[in-house]
Amino acid sequence: MLKRIIISGFGGQGGLAIGKNLAEAGMEQGFHVTWAPSYGPEMRGGTANCSVVISEKPVGSPVFAVSTELIALNEPSLEKFEADVQSGGAVFVNSDVVTDRVSREDLSACYIPCAKIAEEVGNPKVGNMVMLGAYVAKTGFLKPETIEAMITQMFAGPKAKFIPLNIEAFRRGMACVK
Repeated sequence: MLKRIIISGFGGQGGLAIGKNLAEAGMEQGFHVTWAPSYGPEMRGGTANCSVVISEKPVGSPVFAVSTELIALNEPSLEKFEADVQSGGAVFVNSDVVTDRVSREDLSACYIPCAKIAEEVGNPKVGNMVMLGAYVAKTGFLKPETIEAMITQMFAGPKAKFIPLNIEAFRRGMACVK
């Protein structure tokens, strides 16, 4: 098993957090992982993306030309990275922000209404957890309970009050692709 994932969007959408959660969950499950964030100096509102590699074998480099999956949180991300997804790969699209459709017929496309579900859960800031849930449910290689443990660790201490909200958003994201 080898996953090469690009997560991309505007700074502040939580794309880097999705990648970090995937990498940490992969490591927790015994996989070899890399997580390489990339963002402009403006951060919030500017372009931000990360690449994640999760593999059963040691990872030689965090850099790759062809991804197995793309998580596109905004329109420019879909435009920029769709061409780099391998044939038979999957694209996860934040359909509340991205109006375009995946143009390639050789890719599986999942359209996730992240903002709508986040609003239903009670906080617009948890759209990234909705997308994370959709990704985990669709790909099936990481255990949901591992991700939930990562969420619990991420919001330890004074932020613990946000754990139930984020886990609910994650579960709602999983439910929307089942």
